[in-house]
Amino acid sequence: MRTTAPGPEVLADHTGKPRPALNMPLTYEQARLGMAFHEAGHAVLSMAYGMHIITSEVIAWEPQPGQWGVTGNTKHQTQNTPPWHYAAQCAAGELAHVTYLMDYGLWTPQRAAACAADHDRELAIDVLAQFGYRLGHGSVPEGGKSWGMVQGMARRKVGHLWREIRTVAHAMDKRTVLAGDEIAALTGLVNPPLQGGAA
Repeated sequence: MRTTAPGPEVLADHTGKPRPALNMPLTYEQARLGMAFHEAGHAVLSMAYGMHIITSEVIAWEPQPGQWGVTGNTKHQTQNTPPWHYAAQCAAGELAHVTYLMDYGLWTPQRAAACAADHDRELAIDVLAQFGYRLGHGSVPEGGKSWGMVQGMARRKVGHLWREIRTVAHAMDKRTVLAGDEIAALTGLVNPPLQGGAA
């Protein structure tokens, strides 16, 4: 565990605003593994949908003695990814996190609420809007989909790839950072080549 918090850019959403800090009433080890599941959800679905994974990691720090914070980061390159697949991988982190709580006997309403990843939803909405696709938060926009519909797509894929997500999460918890090729080796998925050297 780091002794200092990561830089503000790591704790910010895609617009540069700080993401909210949510209280997760778990032990450090349980919360760290939960965040590893969150990032593994993003990484595995991204790779399954043909995106190149650069790295996926869990980040933990001790802001004050006896306290801790955890977050994560998955770096990928989209490669002609269908927009709704991109949105589904955004939804996969929170869904994998909640599924972890359920599978490990840790689920409570308060803990499930603390898995909220509104920044992932807002990122999906904004990215899809750049390409003319309408993703609604609480309703189905004309010609588009609702976030609930995207979560349904992601939930099916997370269930189908749960073994791979679980394998990656436990490896990430032990090693902190996994490269995309390591995730491919662990799961049998293909990590497409990085195109043009840009993330």
